[in-house]
Amino acid sequence: MPTIAVVSQKGGSGKTTLALHLATCATYDGRKSCVIDMDPQATAAAWGDWRGDYLPEVITCPPVRLVSTILKATRGGSEILVIDTPPQSDMASREAARAADLILIPTRTRAFDLHALEATSELVKYARKPAFVLLNAVPARATRLLEETAGLVGGHGLEVCPVHFGERAAFHRASASGEVASEVEPEGKAAGEADALWDWVSERLGLAPVT
Repeated sequence: MPTIAVVSQKGGSGKTTLALHLATCATYDGRKSCVIDMDPQATAAAWGDWRGDYLPEVITCPPVRLVSTILKATRGGSEILVIDTPPQSDMASREAARAADLILIPTRTRAFDLHALEATSELVKYARKPAFVLLNAVPARATRLLEETAGLVGGHGLEVCPVHFGERAAFHRASASGEVASEVEPEGKAAGEADALWDWVSERLGLAPVT
C-alpha cells in the first residue's frame, strides 16, 4: 500500500496540516485513506474527532506498533497511508521513514527551521527512501528566498519538492473545524496548492487514475 511519511525534527513545521491535506485529497480522489498519528500530542486525532464520520480515518499509534497498525489499516481497506510523526523523536521518525514509499519534510524558510534540516536529513538517509523538502508558509513574492532556500536544502543532500505552501489563513481556519482548505475556501490558493501537491505525490508514487 502506498505510504507517505511526513517527518521533521522541528516543531511547528506544518507536519500535521500537510498530512491531513494529503490524506483528504486522496479521499476526494476516490481512494480510501488513513492518517496514522504517531505524535503523543495527537493533534491529527483531535482533528479527526472534530471531523466526525467523514474520511480520512485517523488512527493513533506509538512507534513500536507502527507495523501492526499499518497491517490493520490495510485489512480495513485503506489504499493510501499518511504517517504524521512527532518532532524530536528519532525512533518515531525512523520507523515511519522505514515504512514509507515517499518521505516529505515540511519546513519554513526561516534560519532556525532550515538549520533543523540537518538532523532530519540524517534520519531519512538512514531509510534510503525518496525524500523531498516541502517549503511551508512561504511569503508572497518570495522568488529569491525560494532560490536561496533550495540551495541550502541541497547542501543537506535533499531535494526540494516542486510544490510549496504559502502562508495561507485557510490552512489555519480549516484545521480548527476538522476541515481542509478546499472545504472552507474551495477556490482559494491554499486549496490549489494542496491539490497540486497531491497530483505530484500521485505521480511520484505511480498511482493510476481512479476510474
